[in-house]
Amino acid sequence: MQWKPFGSFNGLLHFLNLKTDSWEECWVNDVTPWDLGKVTPVVADLVKRNDLPVGCALVPGCGSGYDVVALASHERHVIGLDISSTAVGQAQKLWHERESSAFEFLCADFFEYKPRDPFDLILDYTFFCALEPSLRSLWGVKVNELLASEGELITIMFPMDTFEGGPPYAVSLHAYEKALHPHGLRCTYFQENALAVEKRKGREYLGRWKRCVNKL
Repeated sequence: MQWKPFGSFNGLLHFLNLKTDSWEECWVNDVTPWDLGKVTPVVADLVKRNDLPVGCALVPGCGSGYDVVALASHERHVIGLDISSTAVGQAQKLWHERESSAFEFLCADFFEYKPRDPFDLILDYTFFCALEPSLRSLWGVKVNELLASEGELITIMFPMDTFEGGPPYAVSLHAYEKALHPHGLRCTYFQENALAVEKRKGREYLGRWKRCVNKL
């Protein structure tokens, strides 16, 4: 997911409080302030620099699928996952003219999703911050389950802040570590995202995570 400036959030919060199937209703009613309408700049940069694992990749909360298509190549098959059938339908419609053998969109609950094989790359952009904080430990369990033994998790961490309530819920490096460290996943890179869109600068960081291997 990709959040637009905070100015759009009041309407979103009100909407989510009123709806049972919140995310689906947001897409049905075009209340999607997280959708940039383009590829996330730092994702485009990582692709350009060829600085990502190849193989199979997963983008949970993929929305319109811009990052899914940007990541896809003849060396990397990408699955975009979203709990909203409307979001998935929109992504499929948006990208139906592109070569589809390198990517696909699935409507499924991240926590119940069971792929045939684990993923070499998982990209989480504001999926983590959309979850109730009580679900973060379960997110860590699921990431561990879905990630291949030598795989890499990339987190674009926003909003790095301390406010109460959400979504989006404030995040911190500690919050990610608390969810991932029990599974041996350690941060190998953590830096402010210089390519963040203007109104997210200073509150968005790029994190890269891999399993810690004990050397005897």
